[in-house]
Amino acid sequence: MNEPEPTPEEIEAMVAAQIAGPPILNRPAEPTGVPPVDWRRLSPEESRIAWSALREWVEWFTVRYDMSISLVPPCWWKHGELVEELSALHILHQASYDKNDTGFGPIGWHEHLAQAKDRLRRVGTGCSSTHDSLRPRSWAGQTDEAEWDAWIDQSHAS
Repeated sequence: MNEPEPTPEEIEAMVAAQIAGPPILNRPAEPTGVPPVDWRRLSPEESRIAWSALREWVEWFTVRYDMSISLVPPCWWKHGELVEELSALHILHQASYDKNDTGFGPIGWHEHLAQAKDRLRRVGTGCSSTHDSLRPRSWAGQTDEAEWDAWIDQSHAS
């Protein structure tokens, strides 16, 4: 039995489907992982939860990836730059292994980890045996307010 000839509209639809290629899988509407932690804006309750989760992950991470004490010293939590870097890695790790990931997350995680190791080396806390308290930078009295006001009132487009 012969099939009927397709109509011009059906032929046009088949050609369009061939040109479009295979269907693209829809990404989930919900973002993967968890939202980043903005350490400056946490309530006391949120802070305790975030710190506990980060500590648990850092302890797992440093053992799993055999991170040296020179990269992540035991006093990591006392160094703001280390906290920010490790927090970002923590969030990325969760997103990379999220059940909604398309499969590229784990390799992306390891690529980002390689870059992060270079940044961790540059932090140079010097706390490989004991904590070395760094004197934090202070802006108190450092800015001439009149000069600042004059500066921000100008266009700096050029």
